[in-house]
Amino acid sequence: MALDLFSAVNLGSISLKNRMVMAPLTRNRAAEGGVPQPMNVTYYEQRASAGLIITEATPISVMAHGYPALPGIYTDAQVAGWKKVTDAVHAKGGKIVIQLWHVGRISHPTLLPNGALPVAPSAVKPAGQAFTYQGLVDYVEPRALDANELPAIVADYVHAAQSALAAGFDGVEIHAANGYLIDQFLRDGSNKRTDNYGGSFENRARFLMEVTKAVVDVAGADKVGIRISPVNPFNDMHDSNPQALFNYVTSALNQFNLAYLHTIEGDMSGQDNSFDFVAMRQLFKGSYMANLGYDKARGNAAIASGHADVIAYGVPFIANPDLVERYRTNAPLNEADSSTFYGGTEKGYTDYPFLSA
Repeated sequence: MALDLFSAVNLGSISLKNRMVMAPLTRNRAAEGGVPQPMNVTYYEQRASAGLIITEATPISVMAHGYPALPGIYTDAQVAGWKKVTDAVHAKGGKIVIQLWHVGRISHPTLLPNGALPVAPSAVKPAGQAFTYQGLVDYVEPRALDANELPAIVADYVHAAQSALAAGFDGVEIHAANGYLIDQFLRDGSNKRTDNYGGSFENRARFLMEVTKAVVDVAGADKVGIRISPVNPFNDMHDSNPQALFNYVTSALNQFNLAYLHTIEGDMSGQDNSFDFVAMRQLFKGSYMANLGYDKARGNAAIASGHADVIAYGVPFIANPDLVERYRTNAPLNEADSSTFYGGTEKGYTDYPFLSA
């Protein structure tokens, strides 16, 4: 039988009823203290027909924050809030993993404890502006991390992974994409270090490998995924040789027998088409999740050809809580209202109609 979006599949120890994944989508609607609230429970529960939900990116510590109203995964109250989400998704027969996030330099002192400077591999100020409670403000030059500070950040990832399992998640995804801390170490546009964490591919990938090993040790490799974005320029990112770098990273990740590798296949601004994602994917021995610009037809084709095992969908899941059923029956899709993507109320969050309505 030919495989398609509606076939069951296992990602590590996580069994999926279909191959449609809800991508991680920042929505800035957590309650005080970074605690998930009732409307967050409703939002995820509505989308439990996805084969797998990946939560919005979730800071692993107070220093990991870079935007307002984000949920965290490092306090007891946050764990309790997320437990209501995972219980609701599981009650509907869904599976859910949490995306573990440290933003690095993509933050601002007003978002950090005691007005601290954001941290990064190197003191390279990103172009652009931070989204703060006071509105948009220019990024500041971050503070370069000392190598002896990195074990404490690895420990924050471990604590967050343990907290996620306590909250009932089926697994965790390490966010190593889109210009945040781990990606800042990987790409040489942001990593100017001359120690064991800079220069060669091996050195720039060292922090990712240390985080991955530590998280795998506490969660189990069969419950851990990684997200990468080899050519996405978001957050002022670039690299001098992305193909060679990410071919190296992908091959190096094979040592962990991860649940999956989640790749943003291209440049979200649509400029760079030079990267060979097929070649990179062929280096990875585990399950592969493809993301960026997929619709039903492209998703089915990628699965049928063996390029991808699962397909991640973002905006379509925002506007269509029942996207799986709509694709299955070739029903029309709701249009997404981009003005309500970030922050706000239930409007544009939990009020999109289901087909059955």
